[in-house]
Amino acid sequence: MIVRIIQRSGLDALIARFDAWWSGRSPRERILLAAMGTLIGAVVLLYGVLMPIQNARAKSYADIRTYETLNARIRAAGGLQPQGARPQPRSGTPEVVLQSSAAQFSVPVTVATVPEGLRATVADAPYDAVMSWIADLGATSRLKVRRVTMKRLPTAGRVSATVDFAR
Repeated sequence: MIVRIIQRSGLDALIARFDAWWSGRSPRERILLAAMGTLIGAVVLLYGVLMPIQNARAKSYADIRTYETLNARIRAAGGLQPQGARPQPRSGTPEVVLQSSAAQFSVPVTVATVPEGLRATVADAPYDAVMSWIADLGATSRLKVRRVTMKRLPTAGRVSATVDFAR
């Protein structure tokens, strides 16, 4: 008598165990298990793959529509300054430039020096005035906007803002 030892890999052993288990099932059980596996696979495919992809696609299209609408509104609004008018550069210290420009647009601003430059804080002002003030500073001074944080206030058209400028 010859004894042969066969060594199988882990996957081969798993397949052999499944084949032995599957062969032990009756034809009716095999049909029911195959149908159940197919249904579970379809549910996982539908809710785990297709639905998340479809939801992400719908959200992306909604975002695109929103940004296209905003872009159209910005283009329709035109520039913040009259065409052809060349603004005069402002002179003085950066703090004075910020204050004088803010006063021109009736924007109440508090200026503080921070390590990176200047920080202007607007507690409550009309959105259009704040945007015009920032655009004016970009056109009439050497100050560069580094960061703008703007929050809508409960009153329609009013915002609070924090604007960081680099010198």
